[in-house]
Amino acid sequence: MNLPILDNQTARRVFLDAHALMARPIGPGRGAGLAQLITRLGFVQVDSVNTMARAHDLILWSRQNAYRPDALRALNDRDRATFEHWTHDAAVIPAEFFPYWRLRFARDRDRLRARWKNWHGAAFHAEIDTVLRRINDHGAVHSAEIGEKRAEKSTGWWDWHPSKTALEYLWRTGELAITRREGFRKFYDLTERVIPPEHLNAHIPEDGVIDWACRSALDRLGFATPGELAAFWALITPAEAKAWVDGALKRGEISEAMVVGADGAPRRVVLWPRTLARAHDLGDPTPRLRVLSPFDPALRDRKRAERLFGFSYRIEIFVPEAQRRYGYYVFPLMEGDRMVGRIDMRADRETSCLRVRALWPEAGISWGQGRENRLAAELHRLLPLAGCDSVAFADDFVK
Repeated sequence: MNLPILDNQTARRVFLDAHALMARPIGPGRGAGLAQLITRLGFVQVDSVNTMARAHDLILWSRQNAYRPDALRALNDRDRATFEHWTHDAAVIPAEFFPYWRLRFARDRDRLRARWKNWHGAAFHAEIDTVLRRINDHGAVHSAEIGEKRAEKSTGWWDWHPSKTALEYLWRTGELAITRREGFRKFYDLTERVIPPEHLNAHIPEDGVIDWACRSALDRLGFATPGELAAFWALITPAEAKAWVDGALKRGEISEAMVVGADGAPRRVVLWPRTLARAHDLGDPTPRLRVLSPFDPALRDRKRAERLFGFSYRIEIFVPEAQRRYGYYVFPLMEGDRMVGRIDMRADRETSCLRVRALWPEAGISWGQGRENRLAAELHRLLPLAGCDSVAFADDFVK
């Protein structure tokens, strides 16, 4: 069977359109407009590193430059339009998706009890009721407010005290929810006090969750393999995604196609017929140069990003400094529908200066005055998000 073929440029544009990166980054950056953006993306990964801006803030700013961090806090903490939980990592998720997470809560319940017993010991089991009573009677808590004191120097997350482990277990299994953050510290409360009733009280059967997980993932990926559908939300298994794909193909709901990678290699995927029909009509992306978060939804699947863009990225936070190829926390640079480089920069908040240490153009990308001007313009747009007033470039920063 001869399948339709999406050339590499067309595939990149389909993918970027699904991730809200084709158009200029305009929009209100708060309220209903921000909620719509998060729903379009599906989720926004939360990360604590703040060398220039936290991951979730940069992800949203990259698409709506009017965005400021207080807008997400208002959406989450006051309006309850989102909640925090787990996809492939901790993330902010639209509140209306909460009912689908019940399947994950149920599947995690026994698995985590057994796994964490081996890592943390069984003592946390006895703390579960104690933690729930404390929160029920006295309101939201953070982990430092419960349980015994620990040594000042931690040896890692696996030395959580039993109360902390119980707190995290109750969150991961849906009995507690994150009600707010102060700084970056999470406060936990009973789920019924956090999730709006219309979402809290909705229940969806397992087959309905599987169907939603696959359909909504395909909407947000543009095209995918069964494994990529399963990995998007991390709610269902690869086998469940494969069974859904087989059924949807038999029903004629989805189509198969070949997507050409940056290296010229084709790969079989599935996609909606409507996606295939409009793939060649997307037009050109905005030509502006963008700074992206290392955890941007378009890049979080590192293998997919390398196949589509020829862009190999590794976060080097945990790599010893002498062994780093680039830097501690290096930001990818996108121009149009191409990855053009990566930049090492840090917000020096004592001097209110965004300091650029180094920039590495991608292979085959020339870095002339035009690109340097576009980079400078983007960095000046970033200053309010970074909490800085000026930009300073190191000598010979282009490598």
